[in-house]
Amino acid sequence: MTVSPSSERTVFWRRSLPELLKLVNAAPSGLSSSEAADRLKQAGPNMLRPPKKRALFIQFLARFKNPLVIILLCASAVSAFTGDVASFLIISSIVVMSVTLDFIQEHRAGRAAEDLRQSVAIRVQVLRDGKSIEVPAATLAPGDVVLLSAGDRVPGDGRVLEAKDFFVNQALLTGESYPLEKVPRDLAEDERDMADAANAVFMGTSVVSGSATVLICRTGPNTALGEISDTLTTKAPPTSFEQGTQRFGMLIMRFTVLLVLFVLFVNAFFHRPWLESFLFAVALAVGLTPELLPMIVSVTLARGAMRMAGKKVIVKRLESIHNLGSMDVLCTDKTGTLTEARIRLERHVDSRGRDSSRVLELAYLNSFFETGLKSPMDDAILEHREIDATGWRKIDEVPFDFERRRVSVLIDNGQYRLLAVKGAPEDILRLSTLYEEQGEQNPQPFDDAASARVRALYEELGRDGFRVLGIAWRREGPDHPHAVVSDETELVFAGFAAFLDPPKESAAEALSALAGVGVAVKVVTGDNEIVTRHICEKLGLPITGVLTGTEIQGMDEQALSARVEDVNLFCRVNPAQKNRVILALKRRGRVVGYLGDGINDAPSLHSADIGISVDSAVDVAKGAAEMILLERDLHVLYEGVLEGRRTFGNIMKYIMMGTSSNFGNMFSMAGATLFIPFLPMLPVQILLNNLLYDVSEIPIPLDSVDEEYLAHPRHWNMKFIRNFMLSVGPVSSFFDFLTFYIMLHVFHAGEKLFHTGWFIESMATQVLVIFIIRTRRNPFKSRPNMRLMLCSLLTVSLAVVLPFTPLGRYFGFVPPPVSFYAILAGLVFFYLYAVEGIKQWFFRRFAES
Repeated sequence: MTVSPSSERTVFWRRSLPELLKLVNAAPSGLSSSEAADRLKQAGPNMLRPPKKRALFIQFLARFKNPLVIILLCASAVSAFTGDVASFLIISSIVVMSVTLDFIQEHRAGRAAEDLRQSVAIRVQVLRDGKSIEVPAATLAPGDVVLLSAGDRVPGDGRVLEAKDFFVNQALLTGESYPLEKVPRDLAEDERDMADAANAVFMGTSVVSGSATVLICRTGPNTALGEISDTLTTKAPPTSFEQGTQRFGMLIMRFTVLLVLFVLFVNAFFHRPWLESFLFAVALAVGLTPELLPMIVSVTLARGAMRMAGKKVIVKRLESIHNLGSMDVLCTDKTGTLTEARIRLERHVDSRGRDSSRVLELAYLNSFFETGLKSPMDDAILEHREIDATGWRKIDEVPFDFERRRVSVLIDNGQYRLLAVKGAPEDILRLSTLYEEQGEQNPQPFDDAASARVRALYEELGRDGFRVLGIAWRREGPDHPHAVVSDETELVFAGFAAFLDPPKESAAEALSALAGVGVAVKVVTGDNEIVTRHICEKLGLPITGVLTGTEIQGMDEQALSARVEDVNLFCRVNPAQKNRVILALKRRGRVVGYLGDGINDAPSLHSADIGISVDSAVDVAKGAAEMILLERDLHVLYEGVLEGRRTFGNIMKYIMMGTSSNFGNMFSMAGATLFIPFLPMLPVQILLNNLLYDVSEIPIPLDSVDEEYLAHPRHWNMKFIRNFMLSVGPVSSFFDFLTFYIMLHVFHAGEKLFHTGWFIESMATQVLVIFIIRTRRNPFKSRPNMRLMLCSLLTVSLAVVLPFTPLGRYFGFVPPPVSFYAILAGLVFFYLYAVEGIKQWFFRRFAES
């Protein structure tokens, strides 16, 4: 049986290990697959808030909660109650068809998005059936035994069974920014709080260094993180995309309410039948409301996500596609993005710049015995297998952390103990009081002349493009038991290890391409400014300003915000300073993307408008990111930016349609009630018009987007949309009123012929105008998607032939005279020509921000 959360919640780390194993009914060898499956069913998914999956039928019924759908169904019920069975059947059928279409499309989009999310789900090594296998973290159950190493995210609350130099950052729970060592031991009586639990790890914390075997005791909502999940899982503030759709909805709603109230008032003033007037007002509201917008957005974003997956960008959150297209600043480290990330140890020199085997030996011993988070420089050092480390044994180490920026190992050769230290050159030099002149036997004091000489050597190596580590040592007595941070003083400086990470060949082209589409690249790195300048110069990235971590530390938020705009190199910055840079850019109104793959990048990935990581990143980084690059290449990201703008462009096409031609037709319909003694179109005809129009717009997500639209970041701009509506909408209304005049005074149309003529004209104008509005170019110079073209033409053709069919009679249509179609062709031609002229004037007059 598994542990009861109520009995075990605060005490599992205080129990003895045998007692805990018995309580959890587990063993250090882990569970069998069948046991794990049974426990997973009992405990539920290992998630803070497991998603509640409703049956498809229930999801479908939920679509009917839409207020407009409810109003329509009420209207159809009123029709049936009054004996108008035909209207009841038609309205009900159209509502069901619209809801079904929306449900099917969004369900498909959701399935596609879920498949993409699963492809980057966090996975963990677990012992099952006595073997180590990799499983999704969500499938862990109490009693599982997991294997953790540097870079992993802890998947549940558990007890440490075995550990080797195992350090965990649990700032998420305790606020303590420094890593804590976790060990497999029982706690003392005075170690009762979670913060004192040196033998336990907790869900959501991250492994900084070392490795461990952990017994999972609590999962999902029963974890310490689950107890405070209400605050941690509070819905994030709306993204710019969500805010834009909300503002657009309010804009349309205001116009809709005004027009509907106007129609009801006019019909009441003229004492027209109340039921007919009510149905007409409801149908008008439906025509004005872009009810297809959620489906268009979902499908467009999902298709964009699929296309981005084809370009090796995995989207975890669909809305982030828009944020990527809106991004105008990209903050990135240089390693692996601007450089090849294939570091080689090129030189190992003493304080005078001479090749030194002594420096190589010390560096090798440090990397060889280090068990923490190994860097690519460690791998490069360890390739020098000519160094013999068999005469040494490890005593202890002080692992690397991002504040100290160094690692120390205490080793013993049987005669004495040696603390070998490597790290950031500035810190190693600061901590050194002596330096090797002629080997380790005769170290010299670090006077001003020696200090100047060594620093000049360091700067020279940096200017040559080398990444540099300082190497130092300190001899300890044979009884020195442990290595601690305080030992890292009064060191003897041995020399520098110089590494070469050459610029990536594709980076220069990608930087130029990003600049060409309005994305400024800012390098935010832990490296020094000399190396970073060298790489940027090699890649042709103009340097507009440099800020170091020390300078940032001395600035308040206002001062930093004033500088970040003009600076594009941020060097020697720690994780907290990276985060401050990103937040300062956001305060300046910039849409900021951050590309990172390390544990220390997680806060910045979370703070950025769009967090981007890579497939090879640690779990913590991938969990914080919204997008995952399958290749660490800025050109892949450039393709993603264009796809984000392409996706947003297709969404905007539907919005521009809904706020111009379609809105103009509904406005005309409302205005016609003033001088026409009958309704300009029956409610069921309005609904049919709206349904056919929606069908014609379905292929919009497949459409292409002009290259010039992709050249700049794109944002929601309500003023721009409103101005477009007020510029193009009246053109549609003018031709509608011209159609009214022709039908009444040229064809002397009765009610049915008037309905038929205007139905055909409104369908032709509002559907065909998509070919004008979909591009800022001349429409003949921008080819639409073939499916969009065919769907639009078929919709108009259906509207033209419908009056001649038996179905047309059910909707109240009659065949118009042949001469009507000749006039209709002229009206449509001049309407499209007028809209094109207004469009060209509008884009010259107004600039979209």
